[in-house]
Amino acid sequence: MKPIQLAVILFLSAFILLSCSKNQPDELPNIVWLTSEDNSPFFGCYGDTFATTPNFDKLASEGFVYTHAYANAPVCAPTRNTILTGVYASSGGHEHMRSFYPKSETVKTYPELLSAAGYYCTNNVKTDYNIGNFDDKSIWDDCSNKAHYKNRPAGKPFFAVFNCTISHESSIHTSIPDSLLRHNPENVPLPPYHPATAEMKHDWAQYYDKIEDLDTWVGEKLKELEDAGLADNTIVFYYGDHGGVIARSKRFLYESGTRVPFIVRIPEKYNHLFPAEKPGSKVDRLISWVDLVPTLLSIAGIPVPEYLQGNAFLGNQKTADPEYVFLFRGRMDERYDMSRAVRDSKFRYIRNYMPHRIYGQRLEYLWKAPSVSSWERAFLNGECNEAQSAFWKTKPSEELYDVKNDPWEVNNLADKPEYKEVLERMRKANRDNILKTFDTGFLPEAERIERVGDTPVYDFMRMGKIDLPSIVNAAEIASSGNPENIELLKSYLKSGESAVRYWGAIGLLILGKNAAAAKPDLMEALKDSSLSVTTVAAEALYNLGEKSVAMKSLVAVLAKGNEMARCFALNTVDLTNMNSPEIQKAVIELAQSSPAATRELYDMRMAKWLFEKWKLKPADYNVKFNW
Repeated sequence: MKPIQLAVILFLSAFILLSCSKNQPDELPNIVWLTSEDNSPFFGCYGDTFATTPNFDKLASEGFVYTHAYANAPVCAPTRNTILTGVYASSGGHEHMRSFYPKSETVKTYPELLSAAGYYCTNNVKTDYNIGNFDDKSIWDDCSNKAHYKNRPAGKPFFAVFNCTISHESSIHTSIPDSLLRHNPENVPLPPYHPATAEMKHDWAQYYDKIEDLDTWVGEKLKELEDAGLADNTIVFYYGDHGGVIARSKRFLYESGTRVPFIVRIPEKYNHLFPAEKPGSKVDRLISWVDLVPTLLSIAGIPVPEYLQGNAFLGNQKTADPEYVFLFRGRMDERYDMSRAVRDSKFRYIRNYMPHRIYGQRLEYLWKAPSVSSWERAFLNGECNEAQSAFWKTKPSEELYDVKNDPWEVNNLADKPEYKEVLERMRKANRDNILKTFDTGFLPEAERIERVGDTPVYDFMRMGKIDLPSIVNAAEIASSGNPENIELLKSYLKSGESAVRYWGAIGLLILGKNAAAAKPDLMEALKDSSLSVTTVAAEALYNLGEKSVAMKSLVAVLAKGNEMARCFALNTVDLTNMNSPEIQKAVIELAQSSPAATRELYDMRMAKWLFEKWKLKPADYNVKFNW
């Protein structure tokens, strides 16, 4: 580069920096995050007036309401991981619920980055970051139920998180008597996909009560800040971690599971950060939780590292409005499923990579809510309409919704010719993001454990050891469910890449009876070194009438030492309704051999359910499930 060119660039850079800093205070702003669990934007300021929310509405009038804010995952731990790192949990290897795999050293947490810039960082109190071998409290100056900005050293700017669990899913597990509810169940506004069972109406009413309790909590925290004389020097973020909580919201990639409230109040002192002309405005920009870390750094004037995968939506490094946000779903506790989603300003696209599984797989924690069981009973009794019945059926491989005109997402447009261009555009956006972020979800979890070992999956995916485009191609072909692809799927079973073989087996499983010509290939796949491949092949063969050989193969998997392989196999046992003396014996022996039959072990959650399903008494077999 010539000296004069360099001089011009340096001059322009200095000019830009000076321009960006015009009228900005010299000191770093204090930042408070108020977070709540499991709630969609059921507030007056978002147009839902069934609950009374004066504190949220006041905060909205003083701040900026983001109308298109999204959790990247529809469940807590993967979401919290994404927030902490600024990297999609599906990219870091943490997309499965409470998977506890190690974090890459390349990826730093935002408290570490803020602390290095001089902030006093506190967290009150929840962590649950979905990371193994990680001291989650060490990244904070204080992480406890007493953590508070008031404990900061004199003169230090602070960043303080306060977590609220009032609206958590568990708040509806124990029903409050109708007479004690503030909201009348008979008046509750139900989504069109929920039947009007007494339990459903009650759970919704109880949940709206919790929204009002949450509003009170927010008011208390804001008053505390004002009483301390800090409101004029502190930026306040309020957000929900993901949607919830009635079934088909939390854990699902719809608006109900991923659209969240997000309000930011910025003091006049920092008006250069205003995202709109004045407080009280609504902001339509698409944001998601992977954007929070770069936004924090941008507000504080800290350079945004290149590895971060989100977009700063405030501050001196604010980016142009993105066209899309990207969402993901992996294993939910003991149940396997896999979907990815793309949202633009109008449409939502969902790609289901395991469409042979129904939406409403029985999940221990979800089934604690009375509304879910009542919905299932209504379906089995033939009392549900088409929209209400869909939850209990298998999925299409692709879903497309015009959310603006179909806010509850019940009218799938994926097969409509007039939406072909939209479908193809968003399908491409999904694939591009998968490849760009090195999405780890395309490696089956049990296989990942065997191949990766103690190496962080984030690092493994970037070592050039796998051909991700080929694996994604196989997943897309497999999940399409097209019988014309049978020869291609059979060829996948002979691939040198185990993940391609896995997707080949998945594709043949999806084809059902149309895969009869692949029986010999599936029989050979039972000898595969990958337990995930053998499990899927066994299920496909079971459905093709080869029940004995399939069960024998699964019994062998259940005797292996890989917990997630066992969990995956037990899902197959349950969902195919396998029940034989050999299978029961294998499940009983598995439960007996567990050093700790706790709910933290997902194969044990599946074993416990099978004991219940088969009406086996654990005590009769010297088994004790410790929850």
